[in-house]
Amino acid sequence: MRHVSGEPGGLRELKKRRTRTALLHSALELFTTQGFEATTIDQIAEPVEVSQRTFFRYFASKEEVAFAVPDTVESHFFDAFRARPPAEPPMTALRRAMRATWETFGESVEGVSPALHMRMYQLIESTPALLAVLMCRSAAMEERLAEEIARREGLDLDADPRPRVLVAAFTGVMRATGRIWGAGGDTSAASLRRITEEHLDRLGPALVTAWDRPEPGAGAAGAT
Repeated sequence: MRHVSGEPGGLRELKKRRTRTALLHSALELFTTQGFEATTIDQIAEPVEVSQRTFFRYFASKEEVAFAVPDTVESHFFDAFRARPPAEPPMTALRRAMRATWETFGESVEGVSPALHMRMYQLIESTPALLAVLMCRSAAMEERLAEEIARREGLDLDADPRPRVLVAAFTGVMRATGRIWGAGGDTSAASLRRITEEHLDRLGPALVTAWDRPEPGAGAAGAT
């Protein structure tokens, strides 16, 4: 029987991907139901029917598997941002890169649903050891984005604060809308997109125009 070149290697790679995906899903479900600290490597590996040693072939630690999805999402977002046309204004490029990331979310994160991703994000924010890591990672990502914006616009990042200001505003909105979405009843990706777009639409007016305020005493007058 003639050997088909490359088939064994292809099958091995497929099996590796499936094992990694199964370990990732097992870990995230356990983390979000019983807590990060309470979950052991053996508990993660048991449903996948692999050993602890096999787990460490795919992930260096529990922390690494906890941040596996954010790592992938951030990587796809940054690549999508770098691919945006140079003529696009920075905020437009950021928004369109985020939309592109949402559209490929399921494909890029090994079948992890947006709802599970958000549950894991909420857990990270409520776990001190993970929150410290998240803050460091977020600061590093924001600096990368600011550097990329400065490169696109031909600016000296040390002399012009606008790239860092823009990134701080954009990522601040993303964090705020993520919390609003996570606290709501609709955990669909479409709901996240809608909430985020609505808040980003308000970012400019919130920064550069006077806010409408009720006239003093208008409430009392209307009540009589």
